Amino acid sequence: MKTINKLIYKYLNKWFMNGCSDYNSLAVRKSCRTKAQARDSFRNLDIPYAEGEVFGGPLKALRFVRKHGFPVVVKPNVSGYSRGSYFPIETYRDLWKAMLAVKIWWPTSIIEKYLKGSNYRVVVVKDEIMSVIRRYPPFVMGDGKLTISELIDRENKVRQAMALHPVIHPISKNRRTKKYLRKQGLKMRSIPPKGQYVELYNKIALAPGGVVETIDKNKVAPENKELFFKLLNAFDASIFGIDVIFEKGIEENYRAQKCIFLELNSRPYLKMHHFPRYGSRQNLEPYYQKLDLVGVADSGVF
Repeated sequence: MKTINKLIYKYLNKWFMNGCSDYNSLAVRKSCRTKAQARDSFRNLDIPYAEGEVFGGPLKALRFVRKHGFPVVVKPNVSGYSRGSYFPIETYRDLWKAMLAVKIWWPTSIIEKYLKGSNYRVVVVKDEIMSVIRRYPPFVMGDGKLTISELIDRENKVRQAMALHPVIHPISKNRRTKKYLRKQGLKMRSIPPKGQYVELYNKIALAPGGVVETIDKNKVAPENKELFFKLLNAFDASIFGIDVIFEKGIEENYRAQKCIFLELNSRPYLKMHHFPRYGSRQNLEPYYQKLDLVGVADSGVF
């Protein structure tokens, strides 16, 4: 059985977790592998999270929408890099499409309320925050002169000059981007006015062209830091990548705003913390040196 587990883990590492850290024991990883497990942990520890349900068939998801209304998020119970996530869903037609498509990724799924706000990945280690980044979907800013197509070209040149690839990807002009623009009444040849934010896709994932910004961890509200440490200590983990949305920002007390914790990542993808599009690059080497001293005997077992 161990041999089979190692082969499965080797496959997952190669195709789905390439570049992810591996500093937690198998027991820790198993305890927070699914989004449902994370939701249970948030509830038990009195940490704010989005109201939602785990569903297999569509009836439970439909009942949730009838009770709570739109907008909602539908995502697989197990996934990463925003794979298989659909949001914001605002119509029954889009809900049905999402409920069918999400099953490609995992048999059980999550439906929950959608909160628009600032999306963060907080990497926390023993008694300390290692790094905080804010994540953005692919976007361009209008200047009143260039078309969206030209703005994309300019942005991609900036990314190339900053040597962000292959961690941060160039923005594509594919059918998905054009379709998303049409929903906003825009085309590639549209010229947005100066200062207009033009979102090119709704997901913050890196593959479609999402970017990250480093946030000064010293500015994180103390009350918010307490929640991050509370989660790490509850699992006796060496490191967690915690995904969280703050309506106003991570610098403000979570009690003074809407806030939802989304996921616990026991093997956070740390490479993106080294390639910010905005903010300064961080020196995380001292943290790696400490983490390397943690002996994880079952790191190669799924």
